[in-house]
Amino acid sequence: MIEAVKLWNEPNNKSHWDLELDKDWLIYSRMVRLAGAAVRAEHATLPRVLGGMSPIDPGFLERLDRQGALDEVDVVAVHGFPLDWNHWPIDEWPRRIAEVRAVSRHPVWVTEVGVSSFGAEEVQEFGLRRTAELLLGRVERIHWYSLYDLPKTWPATTRHREAEGSSYYRHFHMGLLREDGTPKRALRHFADYTPELGICQWFHFEDPRLDDAVAWLKKLGVRHVRTGLSWADSLRPGAEVWFDRQMRALEDFDVTLTYCFTPESCGMAAHHTSPPNHVEEYADFCARMTRRYAS
Repeated sequence: MIEAVKLWNEPNNKSHWDLELDKDWLIYSRMVRLAGAAVRAEHATLPRVLGGMSPIDPGFLERLDRQGALDEVDVVAVHGFPLDWNHWPIDEWPRRIAEVRAVSRHPVWVTEVGVSSFGAEEVQEFGLRRTAELLLGRVERIHWYSLYDLPKTWPATTRHREAEGSSYYRHFHMGLLREDGTPKRALRHFADYTPELGICQWFHFEDPRLDDAVAWLKKLGVRHVRTGLSWADSLRPGAEVWFDRQMRALEDFDVTLTYCFTPESCGMAAHHTSPPNHVEEYADFCARMTRRYAS
């Protein structure tokens, strides 16, 4: 079942939203207001989650609130990777959650948290266990990122690869499973924290890992899954067939479904991070997907 829908991914991260084209998030705020209202019109009780902040920035949330974006969402979300990219230690998780709660009238979910095995699998193993200690019981939803490593032949979703240096390659080592499907050290602990601890796993268009991923999720006792449907992919031939297959495969889980990625033909720039020329088109996509999979 669909337990929530999420309106975009990491809108304060230039890898997911073009901050040059929408420096003050005025377009994003209007897009969230329209899309949130469109989802509510399709399903009045379905929780609507604001795109997860990365980095965690209470000031960003306050800006969106002033611009009315929080009027059409029910949950705010944060993403954190303190052992890889964030400039704060892992033990600050409770303080980071408290800072967001202090400026928000909505519940706070952690819809992406993870640790790379780039340097050593033991680091990821420690990070999983310490994250669970710090976050379980503190927020209603936690989605660990991710089940699978990103295949090395696929690009990471980032707009600043050259500036990241070796940090770029951490993107490819976030899974509990290697690219070939073999387990890492941290996997043996994951079932200790399910079903309270969920998984965030992005599936690419016609992703060959889908069936194996579902088998692993069930084996690990996962109940809560976060994934996405790409607005950009929706214009591909066979998109509805693939979307239907993906959602059927996940029907035994409680799914937080993220709507994101602008089609090149619809953006102010020809890139999936671009604000759309017409935010109503994104709202229409959200309504159609909610009607199809959450009604």
